[in-house]
Amino acid sequence: MNGIPPSAATARERSDAGQGGDGGGTLSNGLKQRHLSMIALGGVIGAGLFVGSGAGIAAAGPSIVLAYAVSGALVMLIMRMLGEMAAANPASGSFSVHAGRSIGPWAGFTAGWMFTALLCVAVAAEAIGAAGIMTQWFPGTQTWMWVLLFMVIFCGANLAAVSNFGEFEFWFAALKVAAIAIFLILGLLAIFGVLPGTAAPGASHLTGDGGFLPKGVDGLMVGLLASVFAYGGLETVTIAAAESKDPVRGVARAVRTAMWRIALFYVGSMAIIVTVIPWNEPSILKSGPYVAVLDYLDIPAAGQIMNVVILVALLSAMNANIYGSSRMAFSLTSRGQGPAFLGKVSGGVPRRAVVLCSAFGFLAVLFSFWWPTTVFQWLLNMVGAAVLVVWGFIAAAQLRMRRQLEREAPEKLVVKMWAFPFLTWVALAGIAAVLLLMLRDGDQRVQLLFTGGFAAVLAVIGLLRSKLGRTPEAGDGPAAG
Repeated sequence: MNGIPPSAATARERSDAGQGGDGGGTLSNGLKQRHLSMIALGGVIGAGLFVGSGAGIAAAGPSIVLAYAVSGALVMLIMRMLGEMAAANPASGSFSVHAGRSIGPWAGFTAGWMFTALLCVAVAAEAIGAAGIMTQWFPGTQTWMWVLLFMVIFCGANLAAVSNFGEFEFWFAALKVAAIAIFLILGLLAIFGVLPGTAAPGASHLTGDGGFLPKGVDGLMVGLLASVFAYGGLETVTIAAAESKDPVRGVARAVRTAMWRIALFYVGSMAIIVTVIPWNEPSILKSGPYVAVLDYLDIPAAGQIMNVVILVALLSAMNANIYGSSRMAFSLTSRGQGPAFLGKVSGGVPRRAVVLCSAFGFLAVLFSFWWPTTVFQWLLNMVGAAVLVVWGFIAAAQLRMRRQLEREAPEKLVVKMWAFPFLTWVALAGIAAVLLLMLRDGDQRVQLLFTGGFAAVLAVIGLLRSKLGRTPEAGDGPAAG
């Protein structure tokens, strides 16, 4: 702000970061730069890429490379905007805090609780997927046993200290990154005909088998939708940055280095898959694209190798989502936008929030057993397009916050959005375009309507709380003991 000397500004930034930027109790600063870098890099390398990308390839053919490049460009813009705001004002509530300050408390309330719900439901989906792999390896066991074990392990890890979360994510991400890197190397060797037993395919699979757009523009659009949701997860790094020793430099470095690497991993992987094998190869959908390529290259035990990688990806996502949901819930509570009992901090950790978010995730798993086609499906639909709502709030908040920072504290602009405000508007237009594409597909339309209804309910509650004077300004919440 104007008139604040650098030393005072620095102290204030540290206080904001430690308290989530929202006035709550003091969080620890146990995350290191290597933790942040790996959280940023490994946060989006999940089962959606290893398995879910098969549906996108089947729909778009070789043009899936273009789909991932376009959606990747959109995600880079979102992350650049979020990085700008997070570096200027590190907060455990991340975009919820920024939206509350720039747009209004109702916006922070809506974005924050929608993101918390998204992560809690995602914990359940990932736990079910991980348990499914374990029951394949141990046929005599039950799914719920593995789900309970994973929940206890990661809830315990998040209860102990934030450094435990950081260490888990560091090694999980390292394994995922190593797996992708080895895959890229093997794929390139195969493409150039250097790998023993393979012949260089050239462009035969890119231009043959129906051409680059075998199912036309409609197929490309389906692939684009599949690719957009595969990128979800990057937001966690800006939440985690608030608990690092140097949040401003940490988040700036993490966002900068993650962007080009993620583009390389995602777009590079898709390019290798559709170049090495035909896009309509049945095993892409049956076994997953990565297993299909490894089998084609005669890599021994390819299926089991990828099952291990997918298990790691699912467990990593569980760990990150328990962390992210608990910190967002704590941030909202410390700003007076949630139940007060969640604001208690002990040992630098919001333990009540950790337990509640873990318990909700386990409850959602039980819903999947008891009411798989009703209650659990409704939960999935309510958060199906939540990431797009969050991205919309990020772009709108950055549009307003950047002007304020330029006037009042330009020295805080450590990370700057490219070509502002033009590319911010491009990102908003891109989000709107994805929402319109969802309306064209029956299943996606249902998700969009459920998510839109959920967002509307949260927005109305947030507005009513503001009008009734129950929501303090972002950054002015009560302290939690």
